[in-house]
Amino acid sequence: MMPKGGMGNLLKQAQKMQKDMEKAQEELVSIEVEGSAGGGMVHVKANAKMQILSIKIEPDVLEDDVDMVEDLVLAAVNQALTNAQDAASSRMSQVTGGMMGGMGGLNIPGLG
Repeated sequence: MMPKGGMGNLLKQAQKMQKDMEKAQEELVSIEVEGSAGGGMVHVKANAKMQILSIKIEPDVLEDDVDMVEDLVLAAVNQALTNAQDAASSRMSQVTGGMMGGMGGLNIPGLG
C-alpha cells in the first residue's frame, strides 16, 4: 500500500530525474577526452557526446606509409571514443546514482 501522497512524490522525483538527465546530456558536449596512438604521434580529442573535436598528427608520422598512418589515426579515434563513452556513462550515473537498471535502488518512498 502506498502512503498518502506517495504517487505524487514519485512523479515529482521522476520529473526531477528526467530534468537532471536532460541537463547532464547537454553537459556531455563540454566534457572533453583524448585518445592517442603511436606513442602520442597521433592525438584525437573528442567530447562525451561522441563527437571528434580535433586530430593532431606529428609531421614525422607522415613520412611513414599511408597504411600505418591510417592505423594510428583509427586507433587514436577508437581510444578517444571509448574514453568519451566512459565519461558519458560516468556523468549519467552521477545523475541516476548508478541505478539506471533497477527501480529498487532509486530510494523512492513508498516503493520497496
